Amino acid sequence: MLDRIKPQTGTVELGANVLPLYFDQLRKGIDTEKTVWENVATGGGDNVTVNGKSRHIISYLQDFLFTSERARTRVKWLSGGERHRLLLARLFTIPSNLLVFDEPTNDLDTETLELLEEVLLQYEGTLIVVSHDREFLNNVVTSALIFGKDSVINEYVGGYYDWERQIENSTEPAKPLPVAKKEKVAKQPTEKKPRKISIKESQELEAIGSVIEALESEQRNIHAQLADFTQCQKPGFTIESKSRLKEIEAELSKTFARWEELEVLNKN
Repeated sequence: MLDRIKPQTGTVELGANVLPLYFDQLRKGIDTEKTVWENVATGGGDNVTVNGKSRHIISYLQDFLFTSERARTRVKWLSGGERHRLLLARLFTIPSNLLVFDEPTNDLDTETLELLEEVLLQYEGTLIVVSHDREFLNNVVTSALIFGKDSVINEYVGGYYDWERQIENSTEPAKPLPVAKKEKVAKQPTEKKPRKISIKESQELEAIGSVIEALESEQRNIHAQLADFTQCQKPGFTIESKSRLKEIEAELSKTFARWEELEVLNKN
């Protein structure tokens, strides 16, 4: 489909105006001596164009969890998770309506995996993904192509767990995908069903209250220590405490936002 290898039999035809983009191909364009900013705003300047709209580079990179300071850091100093987020940030500045991912969740930390799921759910084009990560598939895809016996490919609505449920509840095998014909190629609008909360997200929802409680407890303790004149006499104590308070505020804001998202999914 990406014209990287030729089919042994048959032909591959892309529809009109299809702009495919393969996630892995972006790795070659990363310059480790340049900053995150410079790698994303490849044309120079302070703005990037995303979905036809101009955005300031710092504001855009914050969507991918880069602070203003981190955006000016050279790529060679980034962690593995940050490099993955950089690739995602570059990805959505390139015009496309078809994304192809091959095992995108390999070696991702939890934070980057959650970000990946979020940005893919917001993508307005078509996503084709190959993955062994069942949770990821369950959270992201709306249709699964399953290889069955005799090389027959069956299509099922929903993710991996939806396929399992359909198999368990069905006495008839799913119909194989029909051979593509010109009159059947036209896009049919599909109504997206509200996504239900996954098992992983349910566990996260159960634990998130404890996370908030721990952060707020630490916040109260720091405020109490700052009110103690003896503690404030210690070298660097005030600066470090205020810095940590800012971090806690940011973490609480992010955690409460995530809590709201999970509550909405839990009601679907």
